Amino acid sequence: MLESVKPLAAEHAQLQEQLSEAAVHTNPQLAKKLNRRYAELSAIIAAADSLVALTDDLAAAKELAKEDEMFAEEVPAIEEKLHVANEKLRRLLIPRDPDDGRDVIMEIKAGEGGAESALFAADLLRMYLQYANSKGWKTEILDKNESDLGGYKDVQVAIKGNSTDPSQGVYAHLKYEGGVHRVQRVPVTETQGRIHTSAAGVLVFPEVDAPEEVEISQNEIRIDVFRSSGPGGQSVNTTDSAVRITHLPTGIVVSMQNEKSQLQNREAAMRVLRARILAAQQEAIEAEQSAARKSQVKSVDRSERIRTYNFPENRIADHRTGYKSYNLDAVMDGALEPVVQSAIQMDEESRLAALTAEK
Repeated sequence: MLESVKPLAAEHAQLQEQLSEAAVHTNPQLAKKLNRRYAELSAIIAAADSLVALTDDLAAAKELAKEDEMFAEEVPAIEEKLHVANEKLRRLLIPRDPDDGRDVIMEIKAGEGGAESALFAADLLRMYLQYANSKGWKTEILDKNESDLGGYKDVQVAIKGNSTDPSQGVYAHLKYEGGVHRVQRVPVTETQGRIHTSAAGVLVFPEVDAPEEVEISQNEIRIDVFRSSGPGGQSVNTTDSAVRITHLPTGIVVSMQNEKSQLQNREAAMRVLRARILAAQQEAIEAEQSAARKSQVKSVDRSERIRTYNFPENRIADHRTGYKSYNLDAVMDGALEPVVQSAIQMDEESRLAALTAEK
């Protein structure tokens, strides 16, 4: 396994040299890309160095144990550390999703369940905002379409990370959230105390680092402007500030009305449009790859029911990973990390199994 680290160590040294050049930092997109790769390789090099050091320690302890029994007592502890270090390096060597270090644009949409679904969409938004805050990430509401009771028919939020390490990236953690989220609880509109089931959909797109990354020519888009509306459909603006952009080659449509400025809405819509186009391009690539290489938990099927939130039992259950806990109240307050980690771990294990099968 250490043999496979050698070319990565050479790449790491080359990146270190590149990043020391002032010219690289005049291109923010290139600098960000190189820094992400450098951080990823740094973790691998550190794990490999630790493995080598522990291997040497074990050999030394076994040699000294021939003369002094005290050193023999250290052997089991070093062997355990060596096993952990070996497993850590093995996992780090799994080819990483190239988008893991990217920021995210998330869309939450009310689904089956009417008003209750819109209220649940608002609860999911709050959960993700609280989770992002716990990670030190920045959030920005790009657009929202509120319901009469204070929920959201749909809402779009940008989430920006704070690390160059892809393993700590926003997309690395939130890419598993895409799908249908089902809720079971007594709606505020229910007078008989009956438990209802409704659902909301979540879409997660890696955000484009720079506009040049996904080029969109003006003759590929149609831009329509209209007056923004609020709950119940009433107009909330006297000018045509809302923007709808249609990408003609793909048919992707993005509407924005959150800002009072048409220019700001247009810029926000273009951000979302680029993210959706990038995601569509990547889904096409994934579809061409073998089934073994696809993530088992980051499904392309956005209609898949991935999780159930049962409020009467205070239970949350992930249907892909088998994760279940009875602290739903804490999860809805942003304590989402164990749920996310269950998806990350399952994905790593499935990709490890695929790599082993190929060898």
